[in-house]
Amino acid sequence: MAEMIECENLVKIYKTRDFEVLALQGLDLTVEKGELMAIIGNSGSGKSTLLNMLGGLDRPSAGRLLVDGNDLLKISESQLVTYKRQTVGFVWQNNARNLIPYLTAVQNVEVPMILNDTKKRRQRALELLDMVGIGHRRNNRLHQLSGGEQQRVAIAIALANQPSLLLADEPTGSVDRRTAGMIYELFQKLNREMGLTIVIVTHDRQLSRMVSRVVAIRDGRTSSEFLMRQNYAEELSKLNALGITECDSEERSHDELVVLDRSGRLQLPREYLDALGIHGRGMMRAELEEGRIVLLPKANESIAAAAPETVVTMDGATGSQAGN
Repeated sequence: MAEMIECENLVKIYKTRDFEVLALQGLDLTVEKGELMAIIGNSGSGKSTLLNMLGGLDRPSAGRLLVDGNDLLKISESQLVTYKRQTVGFVWQNNARNLIPYLTAVQNVEVPMILNDTKKRRQRALELLDMVGIGHRRNNRLHQLSGGEQQRVAIAIALANQPSLLLADEPTGSVDRRTAGMIYELFQKLNREMGLTIVIVTHDRQLSRMVSRVVAIRDGRTSSEFLMRQNYAEELSKLNALGITECDSEERSHDELVVLDRSGRLQLPREYLDALGIHGRGMMRAELEEGRIVLLPKANESIAAAAPETVVTMDGATGSQAGN
């Protein structure tokens, strides 16, 4: 399958008069066309910085960033404007950035089409509002819509110019859990029926279970990935068909895999480091054992014997696990 997003050794440095902030430090990420995936990470991890660069709102400092064939490190300003109008759609958490309050829902959806001089704007806008399930509110203004309805209008706006990539920054951050679930179901529908590539940034790990792939970012690098277990996905699909909801943990629904970058670097899960008493920068012993790389504390053998080992498998699927 073709790739929609290719990030290689991506670096972003924010400079001020007094200091520099390294927001991304060698991030690697690949997203295939037609994929629905989520990016998670703590505040300051770099996830929003990445989303802004994918949306053409910010430029990388170094590395390689290709989106649907566009080199966002080398692209000209005029090409960047075209990219933002035609290739990517953006849904913000704050509805004030999505909607113009004195316009109706259908007029809001027409705005980006006016900028692109799209023909039959009203027909297209009404079709999009029907697609996101809010056609009956077409003539309502912002203050007449609930938070979930506003986000649905925002998604319709993002789809107005038929983008190949949809980006959503905390799209459920200002709505309740039930409404959030409905919005995620809408993303699944758009991905399934339109083949749209969708990247969602969220801090909510429960909601991230609704996508097949979750990428965790820590300290400006891709730390690990959570891939949905196929048997769980099939089981959940059968339960949903019967009208039964399954409330389960992310640990059961997804397998966590650490990511080995092109330079051979990886980030071990924080809980593994805590279990070994490693805080901040540390030194460890690495041993090759029966096709596995085993990392052990450097300090003394008694600690190494008592603490769980961290094992990185190298048999095709790079991952990590705790052993005895």
